[in-house]
Amino acid sequence: MDNGPADQQGGRVTAPDAPAPPSDDTAAADPTDAALPTGTDREAPGTVRGLPLPQLLLDLIADGRWRHPGDEALAAALPWFADPVELLPDVAAVRRQSASLDDLSGEDLGPLFRQARGSTAADPVELPWLDAERAVLIAVARTAGDDTALALDYRTDPADPRVVGSDIWTNPREYTWRVAAPTFTAFATTLGLLQP
Repeated sequence: MDNGPADQQGGRVTAPDAPAPPSDDTAAADPTDAALPTGTDREAPGTVRGLPLPQLLLDLIADGRWRHPGDEALAAALPWFADPVELLPDVAAVRRQSASLDDLSGEDLGPLFRQARGSTAADPVELPWLDAERAVLIAVARTAGDDTALALDYRTDPADPRVVGSDIWTNPREYTWRVAAPTFTAFATTLGLLQP
């Protein structure tokens, strides 16, 4: 039975292109391996979910230049986005919003939102999926419930990660993630945020 972007099976949402879980014959993970830290009480300054925010983002926040450039500038940079987004104004907001990635990448909601955890997948998590363990949100939907966001995707470069955005408009039956900019620097430049 088709329920939109994914099928319901046994009470869980599944997707045909979902990253495969580790096989049953895979050795159990070493219990001493620590998961990526997600609690704000364990975060080093300038990190979110154990990932270092790009220095440029930290500088833009500190200088007051990490601000909404206007809907027209965002629409030019993100032509597939039909709903407006708000840039998260500071590190605390990035931490708070990024915490939702844990819930949205679980086995129930992960396939619906095309989010998975690379540490539990048998194969690498690649676009159109978001590896929730290697991402932080930097912008979210202006309207609650629109379920759209922009994220730093650390799978490409830990110092200057690419920016990816959710896409529910190109194919309304399938939630996907796609590249908004190859690096955070390119994204900030496109939005005109590097201007004094």
